[in-house]
Amino acid sequence: KFPGIIFPELLGAWVDIVVIAAKVCTEEALLKRTPADGQVEGNSYADTMPLEEHGLKSADVHDKVQRLIRELVNIKDTTGEFLLKLDDGRIIDTKGWNDWEWTHGVGLYGIWKYYEMTGDPEYLEIIESWFRNRFAEGHKGKNINTMAVFLTLAYVYEKTGNQTYLPWLDSWAEWAMHDLGRTKYGGMQHTTYLEINDEQLWDDTLMMTVMPLAKIGLVLNRPHYVAEAKKQFLLHIQYLQDSPTGLFFHGWTFADGGHNFARARWARGNAWVTIVIPEFVELLGLQSDDPLRFHLLNTLDAQISALVPLQAENGLWRTLLDVPEEEGSYVEASATAGFAYGMLKAQRKRYVGKEYEATAIRAIKAVIDNISPEGELLNTSFGTGMGHDLQHYKDIPRTSMPYGQAMAMMALVEFLRVYY
Repeated sequence: KFPGIIFPELLGAWVDIVVIAAKVCTEEALLKRTPADGQVEGNSYADTMPLEEHGLKSADVHDKVQRLIRELVNIKDTTGEFLLKLDDGRIIDTKGWNDWEWTHGVGLYGIWKYYEMTGDPEYLEIIESWFRNRFAEGHKGKNINTMAVFLTLAYVYEKTGNQTYLPWLDSWAEWAMHDLGRTKYGGMQHTTYLEINDEQLWDDTLMMTVMPLAKIGLVLNRPHYVAEAKKQFLLHIQYLQDSPTGLFFHGWTFADGGHNFARARWARGNAWVTIVIPEFVELLGLQSDDPLRFHLLNTLDAQISALVPLQAENGLWRTLLDVPEEEGSYVEASATAGFAYGMLKAQRKRYVGKEYEATAIRAIKAVIDNISPEGELLNTSFGTGMGHDLQHYKDIPRTSMPYGQAMAMMALVEFLRVYY
């Protein structure tokens, strides 16, 4: 093993051989780690994955996700066009990364999904630094939308055990249980920074408040939170799903005799539902004989089957799902990403069959086609309040937003599972 000990004259030659071998091994390792053109360094977790599925390379998909994250944390509202200016003087930056609104809640969850898959501490640090900074500043008010960030925080607390997060989870969940306004029959009233929205139910609530409450209930062992979340799902489905089509209206009000406002089958509102149903069923571990699971999955299947024929030729869906593009209903990428995520996850979990796979893959490719070289998800509609007519939805501008970035991340992270 050590020829130099017996034959000292061979020691120098032996050392030379070892050095040369080490250099060769090092160079080979570096070649394996060197990213191809257009890729981002740090894709080591992609190296063990199959190269290609559905015509897409795994390393390229990782690259897209990482670009989306970089763009997300660097988005800025350079003109002030998308600031929320409240009557009391508060200003909420819904577009930039360093503020606190539902847009950031969804953004955090998208990064969390990628961290869950890769285990890369860089992404956990992005999340935790956001919370450190926001908690140091203090929140700007509890409402249905600002609750959204606590879905991710509950997962982070479960992962890290950081006790400084516990009072925040406790306080906000108790607020949602006891102090958040309720509609007739106990629905969570969609109160935001701007509007009380008295007696109103919105699709968005399921993602922004109900999912965080359910997760906190599980993490803190408070089953009454989970029971409340179940009730909210049932109530929102009852009043928001359009039974003849299977699609969802954006909102419902118990006021004025009860109605669905513009009866808008709005894409992103529907996408929240496509996302949260498989998330909720998985989160609660609902078994196959559970009647709630039965109802939720039938609801999801009805919605997805209605979405299939409404997909545009380019793989996107329009912002008003059943209104033609020539009538002003533009294609919208964030909702498309949400649909792709929900369809792929539901198929993977065997909540639905494989008949929707081709639709989901077309949507994934459309999302990728709408990611700029810098990592911006294009064709993302701005935050959308309740519309009293369909023109309201057609007039919403498109701009890069944290939730668009995150919904694209979620879709691509779920797609990455096909390589395993």
